[in-house]
Amino acid sequence: MTAPAADPVLTPEELRRLCEFVYRRTGMLYGESKRYYIERRVAQRMERAGTPSFAAYMAALRASPAEAERLVNSFTVNETYFYREEHQLRALSGAILPKIVAGRGPGDRVRIWSIPCSTGEEPYSVAIWLLENWPMVDAYNIEILGSDIDTDALAAAAEGSYGSRALSRLPPALLHRYFEPAENGEHRIIADLRESVHLTTANLVDAASMAAQGRFDVILCRNVLIYFDEASRALAARNLHAALAPGGYLLLGHTESMGRIADGFTTRRFDDAVVHQRAIS
Repeated sequence: MTAPAADPVLTPEELRRLCEFVYRRTGMLYGESKRYYIERRVAQRMERAGTPSFAAYMAALRASPAEAERLVNSFTVNETYFYREEHQLRALSGAILPKIVAGRGPGDRVRIWSIPCSTGEEPYSVAIWLLENWPMVDAYNIEILGSDIDTDALAAAAEGSYGSRALSRLPPALLHRYFEPAENGEHRIIADLRESVHLTTANLVDAASMAAQGRFDVILCRNVLIYFDEASRALAARNLHAALAPGGYLLLGHTESMGRIADGFTTRRFDDAVVHQRAIS
């Protein structure tokens, strides 16, 4: 006999209200097709918050910014690894940074932003790649910032310990050079590199939190816009455009594009990657 299906945790209206709550805060669009994913996370949060009903949990969300943060953390996707989309790193050192520093002097600042940075693999990859592949890295004041809406992911990034899956594409020589053994078979990135990457909270669809980080020469914003609807993508694109210095470059995931959602970007094709540049004036 087939076991009867479990009763849904949320009614259709409750599901709609929760998805709307998450959407307003993150730009990520969820619905009935993701019911199992949503209900599993909400049930966990309701249990941990000690709320006996969905109505009580929604009241807790409205009353507690900390609980709203925990819920958002439970919905974010943190699948990443070192040297992901390596072709973009090649473009960064081979074409983009040389163009950026062409009009600058020794010691001038160059700002690179990874958002969302998840658990830190991307900004640390940028730091390692530049140390290994850009001869001019020590001639400039390179500032690398990693930001995310998920505070749990940021805490993991600050700790900087990674398992074999995250490190699988990193050459063994670099693992030896930039990591030290940690607990449970993991490896922790060395202190000098952890301290070279600044970590902050920021939300792609919140203009104030984006503007608070200042302007950047390069922004890596990869594999997140695919979770947004058209309105959220357009808002994120405007915020990213505002966060770029004139002439700055935006690097998206290989399935993502600025097409139809943002003005003010010009597509640039380098040998290793296609990127988007903000107009100089």
